[in-house]
Amino acid sequence: MFYKNNMAKILLLGSGELGKEFVIAAQRIGQTIIAVDSYENAPAMQVAHASEVINMLDGSELDRIVAKHQPDFIVPEIEAIRTERFYDYEQQGITVVPSAKAANFTMNRKAIRDLAAKELGLKTANYRYATSAEELQKAVAEVGIPCVVKPLMSSSGKGQSTIKSEEDIAKAWNYAVEGSRGDVVEVIVEAFVKFNSEITLLTITQNNNPTLFCAPIGHRQERGDYQESWQPAHVSQKDIQEAQEMARKVTEALGGAGLFGVEFFLTDEGVYFSELSPRPHDTGMVTLAGTQNFNEFELHLRAVLSLPISEITLEKAGASAVILASENSNNPTFTGIENVASLPKTDFRIFGKPTSRPYRRMGVVLTSDSLETPIEAIVERAKKTATLVTVNS
Repeated sequence: MFYKNNMAKILLLGSGELGKEFVIAAQRIGQTIIAVDSYENAPAMQVAHASEVINMLDGSELDRIVAKHQPDFIVPEIEAIRTERFYDYEQQGITVVPSAKAANFTMNRKAIRDLAAKELGLKTANYRYATSAEELQKAVAEVGIPCVVKPLMSSSGKGQSTIKSEEDIAKAWNYAVEGSRGDVVEVIVEAFVKFNSEITLLTITQNNNPTLFCAPIGHRQERGDYQESWQPAHVSQKDIQEAQEMARKVTEALGGAGLFGVEFFLTDEGVYFSELSPRPHDTGMVTLAGTQNFNEFELHLRAVLSLPISEITLEKAGASAVILASENSNNPTFTGIENVASLPKTDFRIFGKPTSRPYRRMGVVLTSDSLETPIEAIVERAKKTATLVTVNS
């Protein structure tokens, strides 16, 4: 059943570009959004009904704004939140999206990796944890070089690096600590998986309706952050079935309704589970190009509100490519947007972030074409188009 009176008050915790698109989707069907972040004028705040600026790692501050706004739903959009408070909010009758358990497990790489590998038996890279530079040295010796080091809590590749020699270990530890979000000083060390490609499988869990999957999304990363994504990705039927089964197992274990971005490595030995986000995924911004009948933000919202989703159809092929800043600025501006606007089958989003820094994602270019068009050509067009825009300090 659709949410009571067709109206809901949603507290959005994290107000970046993904949250902004979620707010827009919610506004279109009459829902009320309060956007929260640690700084003023964050992208989602610019389109929300109201906003709050707090430190979301402060449990008392979280309690204060929940009591103040009395939301029907709490929708986390970032990792750095005092997520253990979510269990109390559920006890108060507030729906945490997708669930308090899902938010707690997936905001910390240790919990979600142990759930996937140890409890559910999913195939993952060999991994260890470390809470100091000395422990990292030992962990690297156990998993082998090359390996990947990530903070347990981070996003958009912050703090992630690849160790290619023993000389990289100390530097990797310092970089991970600097890039960590929250107050957990611990890293995960993963053996390097020799993969042929990476995909995101957008997985939609529903209340009293079957789990649905979007067409697989391919993506390329640099510095641990995506640079281009495309849909559909080339995936064999065997691999897609294996990925769907893994995604179904882990989302069922986490519970709740909403969209999950589940990442996989595709290798000669099969599919490896990589990571999971309990919310719209950055690589899924390609769905803003109209590749599906509903974009990922609309799907997340509809699942949250128990609006039945009968099917997800692939309408056309598309690609996204990021627009990155190269300098620090407190007043970033853009040139070249008119060049993008003049191109056919092309669109763009400027996120409205009030400041920039090197490699910060400031916008995205979107391209699309018929399903008969080679996806490689669409991706190349997106990459070239993104270079037409310059972020100025």
